[in-house]
Amino acid sequence: MVTVLVSLASGRKVRSDVAMTGEITLRGKVMPIGGVKEKVLAAYRSGIRTVILPKKNEQDLLEDLPKELREEMRFVFVTDIREVLDAALDGGPGKEAKGQETANGHERPRRKKAEKVAAKA
Repeated sequence: MVTVLVSLASGRKVRSDVAMTGEITLRGKVMPIGGVKEKVLAAYRSGIRTVILPKKNEQDLLEDLPKELREEMRFVFVTDIREVLDAALDGGPGKEAKGQETANGHERPRRKKAEKVAAKA
């Protein structure tokens, strides 16, 4: 849910080929979870090949998941929300989207700051 809000605010699209499991605290820390093997297998069956997981669950993954499956997938281990957003949103940090999609699905060019100030006046 957080990624959707950040996507709307930043203009960066949420990647459709990435899944995440974990809990995020109000301070932005990613907490470890249980059932990693089952969640990764479900993502794999759904066609997802990149999974974002809490850093503290890295050992669980190595112990529980078959090596063949680990080799077919990409895992991003994170400790805070910034790392999640970098992995889940298109365009890395500092890269802005070229345009902003409107309600009808068309793209409009982004305005520069000076243009926004002029529009308000």
